[in-house]
Amino acid sequence: MIRKHACMALLLLMALHSVALSAESQRAGVHSLTLQAALSAAIANDPWLVGSQHSQDSLGALAAAAGTLPDPRVSLGFANIPTDTFDFDQEAMSQFKVGLTQMFPRGDSRELQQKQIAILSKKFPYERQNRIASLTTTVSELWLDAYRSRATSVLIESNRGLFEQLVDVATLSYSAAVGRSRQQDVIRAQLELTQLEDRLLLLQQQFEMDSQRLGEWLMSSPYGRSEPLLLPEELPVLKLHNGGLSPGVDVLATASREQLLQHPAILALEQQIASASTGVSLAKQKYKPEWGVSASYGYRDDDPLSGRDRSDFFSLGVSFDLPVFTTNRQDKQVRAAVSQAEAVRTQKWLMLRQLSAGMETARAKLRRLESRQALYAQQLLPQMREQADASLSAYTNDDGDFAEVVRARIAQLNTEIESLAIDVEKQKTIARLNYYLVQGRLETEQPSSVTLANYSGAKQ
Repeated sequence: MIRKHACMALLLLMALHSVALSAESQRAGVHSLTLQAALSAAIANDPWLVGSQHSQDSLGALAAAAGTLPDPRVSLGFANIPTDTFDFDQEAMSQFKVGLTQMFPRGDSRELQQKQIAILSKKFPYERQNRIASLTTTVSELWLDAYRSRATSVLIESNRGLFEQLVDVATLSYSAAVGRSRQQDVIRAQLELTQLEDRLLLLQQQFEMDSQRLGEWLMSSPYGRSEPLLLPEELPVLKLHNGGLSPGVDVLATASREQLLQHPAILALEQQIASASTGVSLAKQKYKPEWGVSASYGYRDDDPLSGRDRSDFFSLGVSFDLPVFTTNRQDKQVRAAVSQAEAVRTQKWLMLRQLSAGMETARAKLRRLESRQALYAQQLLPQMREQADASLSAYTNDDGDFAEVVRARIAQLNTEIESLAIDVEKQKTIARLNYYLVQGRLETEQPSSVTLANYSGAKQ
């Protein structure tokens, strides 16, 4: 009878403790950091995006400068001054000369250099899109890691009252010498409670570490200075960019090499390839001569003896070089430009292989996680609850072992923790898949005004 009353009190305590803990979690989540807020703060406070915009502005200015002619050169000087008297009017050949020289770059060098820089500057919007997509994945994974640590702690905390009551039940039954209660039952219950305390301490440590890693991306935001970090109670549901939750339809079913070619990381490399190809044409301009036009005016003083006016001189000339020794200069420069363009193409195909392999890996992982999620929800969790209830009922009726009750409750708790881990890992995998499914596009917005829905798929 004592055992039966104790077990009834145990079940009541479990219910009350769960309600109280849920209410406490809801109160704590009023000012919590949601995933969407973390992503917005991380992107808005990312200095890399600001630096990228400055780099693009710099190349834009350089492109405008590259399209202009070089500055003309002005020369001033005295010519043919006699060294015996240094009198300017002594000799008829003495002149004060003013000259102007203008150089013209080889062939279409100006236009090609301007085009090359302008093409290269177009890679920065794609690089920012790739940065935002990558940052979204990183912050989502860190946020979900912190959520898993916190939610696991809450789950264990909600079961701690049960194990405390198990200690009381075992102690009471052993003290009253009721049924088959033994001292080792008391020790076993106390041991499990101590191990739960240790797991809570480890989870608290893990949560603090996850919070610090997440805080790196929120350093300049109000969330980066909040202590401790508060997270919402519910796990956010991320959606694939195709708008569905299943990896077997739409985008993932038809994701191909052609789609990955539109990834911003690939499009950024495409701009580098186009710029390098223009560099080949620019190198070939070195086979053409560089031209220069010069004009000068020579002023002469009057004849000091007769007072006769001396005529001034005007000179006009054209200069150009002769690129005839091309073997060790122009040929090598063109070959270097061609090799550089091919090297960038190699980077593109390497990046494409990495993206393809990463997407296939994440897709396979997501499918297995969905299968495990269904298995836990439909079979494992209900079976574990039934087993725990059956063992408790048998022990209440003096037909079961106390150790079996503890084992069943521990197994149920571990199954719930593993189910939570699967749910979180699924969201992390979707966040990773969304990175591979991002499509690059030309944009004029500043980095801070980019729509997060295009990258995260987070639904709060």
